[in-house]
Amino acid sequence: MIEVIKSGLYTSIQDKGRFGFENYGVPISGSMDQFSSLLANKLLNNNENDAVMEITMTGPVLKFHKMTKISITGADISPSLNNYPIKLNTSHSINKDDILSFGKLKYGLRCYLSVSGGFLTKKVLNSRSMYPNITKSFRIAKGEHLKINSIKYLKTRLSMSKIDYLDHFKSNEINVYKGPEFDKLSQKQNLDIFNKNFSISNNNNRMAFQLNESVENQLKPIITSLVMQGTVQLTPSGNILILMRDNQTCGGYPRILQLNENSINKLSQKYMNNKIRFKLVE
Repeated sequence: MIEVIKSGLYTSIQDKGRFGFENYGVPISGSMDQFSSLLANKLLNNNENDAVMEITMTGPVLKFHKMTKISITGADISPSLNNYPIKLNTSHSINKDDILSFGKLKYGLRCYLSVSGGFLTKKVLNSRSMYPNITKSFRIAKGEHLKINSIKYLKTRLSMSKIDYLDHFKSNEINVYKGPEFDKLSQKQNLDIFNKNFSISNNNNRMAFQLNESVENQLKPIITSLVMQGTVQLTPSGNILILMRDNQTCGGYPRILQLNENSINKLSQKYMNNKIRFKLVE
């Protein structure tokens, strides 16, 4: 078991997502940065869909009651084991009563903690991903005990410390494809969208990111239609919304652009006032 001494700002359990229930209005959810969460599992030779802990901006304090192995990837939130700093992108041996904590955010926004065999929280609709009104809770809580497997032997450490995170964390270029209503945009709107920098507003979460800068908009709303992770919507007031992992399954705003998987992963590591720039991929 892992005991949650402190929960952090927004810490949840996520896997690759909850598929096959969108027709009931249930989002796919899953790790915001699936590049980093997949890496965390690979470092421990876990299955790629094993559940990980997604940690946002401020980390939790966790006490281990079993021997295991962990890896931490994604944002650098200064992880420490028993008050000694530990590295990202490598595996670490954990003994009973070890305490994992986090400190200052150095880069990125979300990091991922994997344990041997993954977190064994309850599966709901074939997924352990936490989401309001689907799972019992949507984030971990102080005092909670999280079930994990125990291991008898701590094997040789794996490491991928040579990974180049420069593009994933520091690049502000977000590749996009044309959305279903893209061709309804005027030439001026096109220039506005692709020739200037946008910044992330304080309205950003697992459901959607809203941008601070607006685009003059005279497009009419559409009949409520399907949307997906990474869909970029343009509201009547000219606000740009980028749907993320916990997105609703349909909407009535024009769908002007669509992010690919890599762009969703990169965007998930941005936070308020970070700059981004859209690049159209033909």
